[in-house]
Amino acid sequence: MGLSKRVSLWSVEEVLEWLEDQFPAHMGTLHKAIIKHAISGRALLRLKDHHLELLGVEAEELQQEILQDLLLLRVQEEIGELNDICSEFFSS
Repeated sequence: MGLSKRVSLWSVEEVLEWLEDQFPAHMGTLHKAIIKHAISGRALLRLKDHHLELLGVEAEELQQEILQDLLLLRVQEEIGELNDICSEFFSS
């Protein structure tokens, strides 16, 4: 899945696509939890380890993998925001 669209704008379906790409072996638990709790891109960016436990991700190793990938998404989101700010500034 490409990241041409800002993560904060992802729908629940796009979050599921990303998770399927990143963690295909764990989609049984994750799929149900994401739909049940309507985790959009904005909510995905805010997830912490205790949220992952509530979503049924109990294995600490998997939690750490997900948190690392979420950190990358947060960085990409920040870069997108900075690019928007710079393009607005320089287009004025």
